[in-house]
Amino acid sequence: MGVQKIFVNLPVKDLDKSKEFFSKIGFEFNPQFTNELAACIVINDSIYAMLLVEKRFKEFTKKEIADSTKSTEVIIALSVDSKEQVDEIVNKALEAGGTAATDKQDYGFMYQWSFQDIDGHLWELLYMDESAVQ
Repeated sequence: MGVQKIFVNLPVKDLDKSKEFFSKIGFEFNPQFTNELAACIVINDSIYAMLLVEKRFKEFTKKEIADSTKSTEVIIALSVDSKEQVDEIVNKALEAGGTAATDKQDYGFMYQWSFQDIDGHLWELLYMDESAVQ
């Protein structure tokens, strides 16, 4: 198919507060795609999340912006290297002002835990022991 990167676009109410929140978790921003209307979170070399002020986000769609505090359109799921890393990232998110979205789930071969960012977007961190998956 040739897809090389993913840019997840998320509307935010206060870009500065959102940047502060994600910085506290440990994410960095690409300054080339960050200004007063948007901030590009670098998740890794191929995955990015664009935080767009609602006015800018609205330029990309004719639909209404969902109220993410009341409904869910997407869950951003990120795979990490260990159960400890799942806990570390979610705990940082909670300390930065996020809220727990689910309780920790341990299925033996997979471990996950979710949080809501300050705009209500759902982020799920998971570790999967791929050697245990048949």
